[in-house]
Amino acid sequence: MNKPVDLRSDTVTQPTPGMREAMAAARLGDDVFGDDPSVNALQDKIAAMLGFEAALFVPTGTQSNLCAILSHCQRGDEYIVGQMQHCYRWEGGGGAVFGSVQPQPLDHQPDGTLALADIEAAIKPDDPHFARSRMLALENTLGGKLLPMAYVEQATALAKTKGLGRHLDGARLFNAAVAQAAKVGGDALAEARRIAQCFDSVSVCFSKGLGAPAGSALCGSREFIGRARRVRKMAGGAMRQAGFLAAAATYALDHHVERLAQDHALARQLAEGLAGIDGLVVEAPQSNILFVDLTGSARDHADALLKHLAQHGVLATGLYRLRFVTHLDVDADGVDRAIAAIRGFFRA
Repeated sequence: MNKPVDLRSDTVTQPTPGMREAMAAARLGDDVFGDDPSVNALQDKIAAMLGFEAALFVPTGTQSNLCAILSHCQRGDEYIVGQMQHCYRWEGGGGAVFGSVQPQPLDHQPDGTLALADIEAAIKPDDPHFARSRMLALENTLGGKLLPMAYVEQATALAKTKGLGRHLDGARLFNAAVAQAAKVGGDALAEARRIAQCFDSVSVCFSKGLGAPAGSALCGSREFIGRARRVRKMAGGAMRQAGFLAAAATYALDHHVERLAQDHALARQLAEGLAGIDGLVVEAPQSNILFVDLTGSARDHADALLKHLAQHGVLATGLYRLRFVTHLDVDADGVDRAIAAIRGFFRA
């Protein structure tokens, strides 16, 4: 039987043989004491790559964002964020639960941005009736959409003039950088740094498109990372011989950034293969995430479609709005299998 084509998320990737070798060869220490050489090397590498003084290796992107929120904000503060950003909608309300930090969610524009006027209007005056506005959070990519660079510069400049900290949830920062480099004819690593330098802190995930088994990094100033390290300890994220995971992340940075362009191409291949099917609205992908909306009578068969796909070895998420995510464990043949399975359902 063919291996399933798993398009649920880019988090399902398995370590490549080269990554496994790097993990097995990793030099180890106790990271709580700060003497795991593989962790230290990774932190130095990602900080230098993105232009920051320091970085902190953490188990998950959720914890990385939590450390950022609680390092920028104190009890009674708030952060401005989009309704569909991960650190607001899909992280259990951690900033509010653990830090008494209030989110101020804003609606997104069709391109994923937050209107500059909405950001400015959401910043509270210095009045005891209000929570103190302390931070703006953006996410790039957001649902696979690349935030325009001019917008990122304008939004973060506005935040800076208003005295707000600026945090980027860059879980898929390197997808954004690869997509942006393709648009401007630049280098992906240079574009990643260009995006990151608009912010005071940046969270980067290694376990999505980069293909590592776990881990994220939070980058910022030495003082900021010092505060974040304390939050990481309180949140239970201080690990011991974490160098095995750090070695995988370092391997990913060295070998898996430029290849993200292949994932983007496969998402476009999938979109083109589904175009024209009656009852489906295919949103043109900008990176490795494709959304497909079921319309009209097709919505009555949403459950049946997902079951049909699973029976044909294709895994996806959603119901009336399907999400397909390409990654390093998906190839062109797998995408063709997914296209054939979906078209076969609508022909039946």
